[in-house]
Amino acid sequence: MKVAIIHDWLINFGGAERVLLEIHKLFPEAPIYTCIYDEKNMKKHFCDAEIKTSFIQKLPFAIEKYRYYLPLMPMAFEQFDLSKYDLVISSSFCCAKGVNVNANTLHICYCHTPMRYAWDMYNEYCKGNIFKRMIIASQLHKIRQWDRISADRVDYFIANSKYVANRIYKHYRRDSKVIYPAIRNQFYENKIDVDKENKKDYLIVTRQVSYKKVDIVIEAFNELGLPLKVVGKGPEKSRLKKMAKNNITFLEDLTEEQLLNEYQNCRAFVFMAEEDFGMVMAEAQAMGKPVIAYEKGGASEIIINNKTGILFKEQNKDSLKDAVLKMEKEYKKFDSVEAREHAQKFNEENFKKELKEFIEEKLKEGK
Repeated sequence: MKVAIIHDWLINFGGAERVLLEIHKLFPEAPIYTCIYDEKNMKKHFCDAEIKTSFIQKLPFAIEKYRYYLPLMPMAFEQFDLSKYDLVISSSFCCAKGVNVNANTLHICYCHTPMRYAWDMYNEYCKGNIFKRMIIASQLHKIRQWDRISADRVDYFIANSKYVANRIYKHYRRDSKVIYPAIRNQFYENKIDVDKENKKDYLIVTRQVSYKKVDIVIEAFNELGLPLKVVGKGPEKSRLKKMAKNNITFLEDLTEEQLLNEYQNCRAFVFMAEEDFGMVMAEAQAMGKPVIAYEKGGASEIIINNKTGILFKEQNKDSLKDAVLKMEKEYKKFDSVEAREHAQKFNEENFKKELKEFIEEKLKEGK
């Protein structure tokens, strides 16, 4: 059986790319088709994979300014010749699901999210002067139409959370099977540190972009005066550093060992974004840490409120402050072993087993 894997782009290694890597492990001989590939940054993760790129790879500043090429991406994915494959698995958060396949080819899409540019973040991207709004709105309208039509090219959808499954149905009117992403085994292998008395630092691990709402976390901790470590980088970093007081420390480019050490030595993990799943929250739980998170999105599927963490209702500074103060008051009641046990459902073995069984079932059924 000939298999091909499709992924939107390979520029940075995040949650979607971790899922892609697990799919690649299941089908190591399958080539990975992607719009743009940053070999310098990504080869260490996909060193044994055959990577096939689109025509956009050869365009000026394709890696640095890849988002500017969004209007060309539908065409790029449609031009891939997948006629020789029996099974196509797309790992999609943008345009990857829009590939064309033969009538006899089975196409299964692992959907990390319906395209946020076209749907949920439409108004945010259309901010600015009237000319900018008109141009962007026109392009996004076309992409939204294409996104809806291209969803019909998928035979079966897999969602990374119930939250995303609901959005798939809302935007595409398609049912989906929920298979949670895999947390790396390293997070389960580390010994749980039960010494709570010396844990003072709160931790947030995230890309520093506007929708992650790191600025709200910094505002809250500026007022609380409690120690906070911010791990990650992104276009918002310089602005965030200017906002932060001396109780807040910024870290980036950590090794795997250093990141695990930060998880292990934190008091609790903080998450402010409305995320489709939120893999870092599951990682923190796997390390036995309580999580303070905004309740919308995937957080409610990862955290048991008041048992493995605290969920708060409003995405603002005061709501977060109240949750942190509650954590300070009730910190000793949160059981590290219970948090890890709850996170076991997100381990690599479960992911591979569920995905393999789903694919085998659909292959037996035929199209």
